[in-house]
Amino acid sequence: MTKLLVIMGSGETTPTMIKPHRLFFAALRDGARAALLDTPYGFQLNADEISARAVGYFAQSVGRDVDVVSWRRSPAPGLDRERALAVLRGASWIFAGPGSPTYALRQWRDTELPSLLVQADVLVFASAAALTLGSHTIPVYEIYKAGAEPHWEPGLNLFEQLTGVPAVVIPHYDNAEGGHHDTRFCYLGEPRLAHLERELPDDTVIIGVDEHTALVCDLDARTATVLGNGTVTLRRHGRSTTYPTGTVLPLPTEERKGTFLTEYVEEGHLLNADGTLGAVGPEGGGRAGIVVRSGGAPGVAATLREAADEAEARFSTALAGRDADGCVAAVLELEQAITDWGADTLTSDSGEHAHGLLRGMIVRLGALAGTADPTPLLTPLVEALIGLREKAREQRDWAAADRVRAALTAASVELRDTPDGPVWLHTP
Repeated sequence: MTKLLVIMGSGETTPTMIKPHRLFFAALRDGARAALLDTPYGFQLNADEISARAVGYFAQSVGRDVDVVSWRRSPAPGLDRERALAVLRGASWIFAGPGSPTYALRQWRDTELPSLLVQADVLVFASAAALTLGSHTIPVYEIYKAGAEPHWEPGLNLFEQLTGVPAVVIPHYDNAEGGHHDTRFCYLGEPRLAHLERELPDDTVIIGVDEHTALVCDLDARTATVLGNGTVTLRRHGRSTTYPTGTVLPLPTEERKGTFLTEYVEEGHLLNADGTLGAVGPEGGGRAGIVVRSGGAPGVAATLREAADEAEARFSTALAGRDADGCVAAVLELEQAITDWGADTLTSDSGEHAHGLLRGMIVRLGALAGTADPTPLLTPLVEALIGLREKAREQRDWAAADRVRAALTAASVELRDTPDGPVWLHTP
């Protein structure tokens, strides 16, 4: 049995992380229980929906059942609290993800929960939850959304407890949502991070994990491996060393205490299998734990926006060649991408962008059909879209269901809901 601490920068419930999640579950013994902790997003009104989407993702995409442990507010002493703690004690895999780090810390601090987290065989913390692992935590909502002065909040310091490295963990390190303004470093930007960094203890290293990227700490093999689409950055005193996917860094041992900071952050070295220092990068050596040196799943787009743009490009090429089958294939590909990314918890406009492209593709496909009866051409496409709408309705995502209906209406497809299910008719 191997003990893992996994830090994900984002994308924890997207197609990009399916392969890593399967790898982490493979490290568990047969029959091991898995628990999803809902605290970081427990203040949100759609918390039940987020939990359901995450459970569905792990069941359908990763092939594992997980139990939701509800700890939205620290439960009062009694049956509910003991039930939640019992599940966590029995769980070999514990996961927490998006939301507010400071909200989560208020519910976790001064409870039994932190001590239970470090006992898990595989602890996977992503996005907001990842921010709580360090000695200090960025209050993201308060600074970026509410305009609070940049400051640190005390973290759980579980990373140092498990690895021996005094650190601050910053997910979303390469975030680019701001466009022309700097939202790197989990929406801080360089000026704010530089200001906050000066307030950290001298021996603290900042560990930046890019979006759709994971740092996998094998606590038995004493290695830290970079997986996914981006990089991991180690920063101290304003100096940064960036490590690409596949890099294997050694975690400190009693014999090499402190080397993680001096040799790897400041000089950018890796440790070879014989204990000598090597070059930076995947070819520089390192003692591999259970984690293979590989990036994200091949051919998987890093974001829904990227997947949508790729499908739209294939559609445009097929349309230019009047290849109706190619157009339908591209539309179905985009429809599948929207379904696959449905569990993504990262707030962005990618969903609107993808649905907009889908509607446009359907309209353009209708024009290609011309005056001939398009029903045979439209049937597989329309039925796939109806299936997508039905799934959205089952999840009570009425906005998504309405968008699908609007797209069909724009393509002159009339959709009627009947007691026997939806029926459709092309109305040129």
